[in-house]
Amino acid sequence: MGNSNSSTVNQRFTSACRAFTQKKLEDLKSLFVSLASQSQSNDSYVSYPVFQAYFGLSGSLGERMFDMVTQHRKDGKLTYEDLVIAKATYEKGTDDEIAEFIYQTLDVNGNGVLTRSDLEMVLLVVFKSVFSSTTESSDASETSDYKEMVDALLNAASFSKPGDDGSDKGMSFEDFRSWCSHVPTVRKFLGSLLTPPSPARPGYQVPRLLYEDSVNSNILLLKKEYAWHIGGALPHHELEEWKLLYHSSLHGQSFNTFLGHTANTGMSASVLIIKDRDGCVYGGYASQPWERHSDFYGDMKSFLFQLNPKASLFRPTGANTNIQWCATNFTSENIPNGIGFGGKINHYGLFISSSFDQGQTFSCTTFGSPSLSKTSRIQPEVIECWGIVQASNELDTQHNAMKGTVLERFKEDRNLLKLVGMASSSNE
Repeated sequence: MGNSNSSTVNQRFTSACRAFTQKKLEDLKSLFVSLASQSQSNDSYVSYPVFQAYFGLSGSLGERMFDMVTQHRKDGKLTYEDLVIAKATYEKGTDDEIAEFIYQTLDVNGNGVLTRSDLEMVLLVVFKSVFSSTTESSDASETSDYKEMVDALLNAASFSKPGDDGSDKGMSFEDFRSWCSHVPTVRKFLGSLLTPPSPARPGYQVPRLLYEDSVNSNILLLKKEYAWHIGGALPHHELEEWKLLYHSSLHGQSFNTFLGHTANTGMSASVLIIKDRDGCVYGGYASQPWERHSDFYGDMKSFLFQLNPKASLFRPTGANTNIQWCATNFTSENIPNGIGFGGKINHYGLFISSSFDQGQTFSCTTFGSPSLSKTSRIQPEVIECWGIVQASNELDTQHNAMKGTVLERFKEDRNLLKLVGMASSSNE
């Protein structure tokens, strides 16, 4: 039997090696030798403490990942073959193979049922890993903040797999894949666990929130955990700095004031956040400036999101192009004055009227989103808008891109639609 197992590992190792260039294999070998030398194992294996320290994986998540990488041998020894096989599956496999690897890793109890408590433990590790370098202390209030966001993320998940002997229901693989599509930052983090921690590691980016020193941060809707969650759907260059442009408590609950504070800032993209009288927090990312239009405009980079009591993102489905809405000083009932996203006129995915004291959020085919609040008719209590500060070199790149053809400018939109399986079958 030992020979059979050895043969199987050798076959997997041989297959895994084909996923890498010779240079990458040499790099992996150098990494293994370095870690093995720290493990005091005569360079034959990597111990768990050294593995945990290098990849920054602590607690039950680190233990579970080590168990997965060592193929459940329980001998505490990670070999070079283990490292290559794990890297090939986890980083070079198909989407389904990678998702399955992550799905099994999250079963921290190893009982074959991915429960809410499993995910809660994992998400707490995620938040402590991401924010440990951005917080000066880890007092009880910060832990409480993490728990609130963890609950919001889990409230957006489905647990349809029956538990054994009447135990709690678990998350099926399809539940997991659906959840990942709505929490892209979590998916990015979980997809980069075999990468050494760094600010550039996927799932680690937290935008720096800029606002005047005179502003009391306690009145702000946007918390660092919310920014991290929203940022999962954005490119790296849009995750550096976000600047507060408008806050209804500071500037007055006025549509014209909102437009005045968001215009001519040099920032085209923005994050709109609303807290309504039911206590729900949600909003949308607008990739285009808030400018007067008589019809829908925008592109497929925009999306809607929920922050509390659920935390979930909803990207364009490709069903229509009714992305962004901004109308002011129109007298026709067919052109409602206000700002919004998705759906259709008088049945928006999200809309705030020009009075800024009422709005609506309906289920929406544009983004595949449900009503973002408890009711479809909403009364905003706080309205907040943050501008996305982009690096100057990125602005130059965008300017040059606008000189290209229409097809080139919308290539990224089409690729996004392909990723969610909604792209046209046309090859134009």
